[in-house]
Amino acid sequence: MTIVFVALLVFLINIPFGYLRSKHKKFSLMWWLYIHIPVPIVILLRILSDIGFAFYTYPILVGAFFAGQLIGRVYFPLKCKN
Repeated sequence: MTIVFVALLVFLINIPFGYLRSKHKKFSLMWWLYIHIPVPIVILLRILSDIGFAFYTYPILVGAFFAGQLIGRVYFPLKCKN
């Protein structure tokens, strides 16, 4: 798999987590977990795709990670009444 395909997968995986993060109070345990739960998935994608951990891959995948979180938070902003 190429870096572009992996970045697209990282972006798509993070959209629901960004949505779920927007439903919780900032800096709560669940808010923190919805940011950090996808990290092992990204590491597994790196290992399975053989792109490795080269320095040039970090800005691309970190950007895809944050963009997915942002899209999930901004375009699906349903808030719970907690």
